[in-house]
Amino acid sequence: MRVAIAVDMSSDDDARFVLEAERLGVDAVWVPEAWGYDALTPLAFLAARSERIGLVSGIVQVGARTPAMLAMQAMSLQRLSGGRFELGLGSSGPRIMEAWHGVAFPPPIPAMRETIEIVRSAAAGERLDHRGEVYSVPLDGAGRGIRSSASPTEVPIHIAALGPRMLELTGECADGWLGNAFIAEHAEVFLEPLRRGARRAGRELSDIAVTMPVAVEFDDDLERVGRKHADGYAFTIGAMGPPDRNFYGQAFARQGFAEEVQVVSDLWSQGRRKEAAAAVPIE
Repeated sequence: MRVAIAVDMSSDDDARFVLEAERLGVDAVWVPEAWGYDALTPLAFLAARSERIGLVSGIVQVGARTPAMLAMQAMSLQRLSGGRFELGLGSSGPRIMEAWHGVAFPPPIPAMRETIEIVRSAAAGERLDHRGEVYSVPLDGAGRGIRSSASPTEVPIHIAALGPRMLELTGECADGWLGNAFIAEHAEVFLEPLRRGARRAGRELSDIAVTMPVAVEFDDDLERVGRKHADGYAFTIGAMGPPDRNFYGQAFARQGFAEEVQVVSDLWSQGRRKEAAAAVPIE
């Protein structure tokens, strides 16, 4: 088992925290992005400051960059870090892609699959020649595809997957899975699709590195701890896309909380934020 930490580099203490974690033997640091700081710039900074700790984007958003640009950044970070970088990818959601980046939210499954194919091809030093549902490289009339001038390298890829089809894709072609909206008692909701995808590719579930974020708090009052996080869950369920495209809410619903998700979503859409948070079950 590997032990990792996550920082968003929003604090002046984050870099010192990472270096202390490295000294204590922590295996990796994950850096996320949403609509604030990006993930890859801080990882380059940490690559220069650290010596051993693994550096993982957790996650960068598919669709916010072209696959070729992702490959360039991944190869750069792999070079700067001495091979310590791993690329974590996620589909994000329509709210961030369309209201922040100003680009249409691409079909998640083909966009993820094609991004991985292009990134791996570019990192391997192959000439890009891809025709897909979402991406075509090179464009028609642009001549032959280009081969990267950077030295070929391997880039381990993790997928942040919530839905069954994305989980199957993860099992089929990713090096690792980053979980979220995960309730341990309902683990098979996630693990069975991972197994199906792995079997399709002739692999086992054990071939896939599983990363599960865990928040640690010390308190003797479970209700108080739960209520402290209720606002965040209400925001995630209510604001991260409409119900038919809110992947977090759908993941909780598949684990037996469909009615609760619907109540929280409805209250949030009516502007009743405090009531939405109060409707989040402590479980």
